[in-house]
Amino acid sequence: MYNNLFFKIVLLLSVISLNVKAQPYPPIVGQPGTTAMYKDSTAFVNWVTNCNVIRGLQDVSTPTLGLTNVGDSSMVIGPPLLNGVVSLGDGGSAICTFQYPIKNGIGNDFAVFENSFDDTFLELAFVEVSSDGVNFVRFPSHSLTDTTLQTNTFGTTDATKINNLAGKYRGSYGTPFDLQELAGNTNLNINAITHVKIIDVVGSVNKQYAKRDSYNNMINDPWPTPFPNGGFDLDAIGVINQNTSVGLKENNLDENLYLYPNPINKGESLLLSTSKDILFVSVYNFSGQKILTTKENFISTSELTEGIYFIEINSFKNSVTKKLLIK
Repeated sequence: MYNNLFFKIVLLLSVISLNVKAQPYPPIVGQPGTTAMYKDSTAFVNWVTNCNVIRGLQDVSTPTLGLTNVGDSSMVIGPPLLNGVVSLGDGGSAICTFQYPIKNGIGNDFAVFENSFDDTFLELAFVEVSSDGVNFVRFPSHSLTDTTLQTNTFGTTDATKINNLAGKYRGSYGTPFDLQELAGNTNLNINAITHVKIIDVVGSVNKQYAKRDSYNNMINDPWPTPFPNGGFDLDAIGVINQNTSVGLKENNLDENLYLYPNPINKGESLLLSTSKDILFVSVYNFSGQKILTTKENFISTSELTEGIYFIEINSFKNSVTKKLLIK
């Protein structure tokens, strides 16, 4: 009986494995079933407002070539084709933030844009998200591309063999991601995603450098790309579902508290006036993340970006929160 049960389990696992390996994924732009999203789609309601890039090497197997250097973090801000791109290089990454957190809605929630010049030259990247800027969760990815032969520097990749990897579609068309796939993760609030991280896939089939998908398959994409613009070229990230209700609630315990001026122009100093002694002041962004803390009764806005903030003033007896708009 036990041998028969064991045989059935092995058979079931084999069937599941075969189904995974045979899975065809959505095709290229313009074909039935594609999930490609055009840059001008009305589905997009917002774009990246800030980005931090960590460059990768032009060629991880030849470190003497140095890092990629095309573009900078500002290129990612706003819609595709607006500013250019930033080249991440082998294993390079970019962490992007937004005016409002991304939330899990109906269907896909955001899309990542790369600048590929056609439907088959695909430079790929992992996608991770975070709701606190510390704990990142990766989308489960899958690559069915053959790994017995390296895809060369200008080689091709079949989009139907790629899933949940950014760069699946050519320039001007975003690869979408659905936060529902990450539901149930204890380190993530899928209704308040504040950070999206893009990590270049080193598409080498050399085990020394190879990166693997969620099924432990090596991911094969054009490699090496030993150029200043090598690796994944991040163009933009478009938000489809955003959460405009996330933030700290205003507390009106102290009617004698004033912020001046409010709204304020970026670069000006904000003055705080209150009838009570200030213990310390904290500044939070719209997502509820603490930006800075001070014991002074003024705050310089020169290092802050435009948008909505919350100023929490703490005295010995209570705390009061006021909303601030930086223009």
